[in-house]
Amino acid sequence: MNSNQNKPSIDGNSQLIGNAGHRELLSWALYDFANSGYTTVVQTTIFSAYFVGVVAGEAQGVTPGLSTLLWSLAIGIANFIVMISGPLIGAIADHRACKKPFLLISSVGCIVSTASLALVGPGDIWLGMVLVTFSAIMFASGENLIAAFLPEIVTEENMGKMSGYGWSLGYFGGLLTLGICLAYITWAKQQGMSETHYVPVTLLITATIFALTAMPTFLWLRERAIPAEWDRSLSSLQVSFARLKHTFKEAARFRDLVWFLITLGVYQSGVSTVVVLAAIYAQEVMGFDTQSLIVLIMVVNVTAAVGAFICGHLQDRMGSVPTLAITLLIWIVAVLAALFASEPAHMWIAGNIIGLAMGASQSVGRALVSKFSPAERAGEFLGLWGLVNRLSAIVGPLSYGLINYWSNGDHRMSLLSTLSFFIVGLVLLSKVNERRGKAAALSSGAIIDDADY
Repeated sequence: MNSNQNKPSIDGNSQLIGNAGHRELLSWALYDFANSGYTTVVQTTIFSAYFVGVVAGEAQGVTPGLSTLLWSLAIGIANFIVMISGPLIGAIADHRACKKPFLLISSVGCIVSTASLALVGPGDIWLGMVLVTFSAIMFASGENLIAAFLPEIVTEENMGKMSGYGWSLGYFGGLLTLGICLAYITWAKQQGMSETHYVPVTLLITATIFALTAMPTFLWLRERAIPAEWDRSLSSLQVSFARLKHTFKEAARFRDLVWFLITLGVYQSGVSTVVVLAAIYAQEVMGFDTQSLIVLIMVVNVTAAVGAFICGHLQDRMGSVPTLAITLLIWIVAVLAALFASEPAHMWIAGNIIGLAMGASQSVGRALVSKFSPAERAGEFLGLWGLVNRLSAIVGPLSYGLINYWSNGDHRMSLLSTLSFFIVGLVLLSKVNERRGKAAALSSGAIIDDADY
């Protein structure tokens, strides 16, 4: 007789049936649409360049390379906090079936702090760093939580396709936000206004679009999980630590998941660097102004949406691992093109290759972790996915920032570290067995022994 037969499951009895209707699937994907404006405007394009060039620029007495390092530190601190908190929040959300309330809290936090960045002006370095850090924490927490809904709304064979739809729609959300910001900046410049006027307004635009387009997610997306039974003498935090302890003890059973998370951490360090520093590179090395940066990122968003859409279908047909290998090769070509770019036209070519690779790699990565995760512990395992993403978002940009500081602002030398992440990631990916990883997830149990309490 199984000694665990009468023990309560710490994971509960989730109703993960994957039968969401079209409206609910759209509402899930619309969250990617809603929050993408934050990454494109704050982290990738307008505010990142504004922080380095104006808020902490040389006019404020900041030495060359230090402003880039300060920006990298703000993003790194945020991701370190989420790296620690993400798996715990995911475990509590699974245990109490409260992903949706947590998602609402993180969304409101990101929206309010993004709007507050409009208060940051030249010399407000510490205020800018604090607000960027807080907004990035809220954004990343929301990313983890919305991903945890994926196994609840679609079946395993459709996860790649649905993840691709979400990422693709997200890039169009970023495109919409950037388009509106570009229209305002163009008008403001015609009126003779400076960056200190029009950049704060773009942050208010971004926060408003996030708030409006995220509403369908909270109106229509259902929480299918059922709260678990647990020892009432234990707090949710104690239970979540027990779940995490159990997860790491079970790592040997999920060796392909663990190996892929290591692989993901390496190549995603390169992706994270490009996301938060691409605009700075284009501005400082290639001489792009704000309008040129926005147009470049808008075009990149289109190619990224195409990449996410195509690879979402491709991975369901040929497998996630082969698809990801192709995207990492594209990344290597893209970074080499940026490294050897000598005029703006070359950067446009590199940017579009980057877009194609970015949409594909991020979509494939999320879907593959979902396939390797036991359905009843999706929040927890995708919390680990978030942990690795956050770690990579510390290592990648910080390595770039440190090299840039030590080399007195040599961005090309800094970019070499980014290239190495993609090369090593491609080598590590060869060790991942997709079929074995999915089989381990399907055969997983979800009972924690009394010793784990």
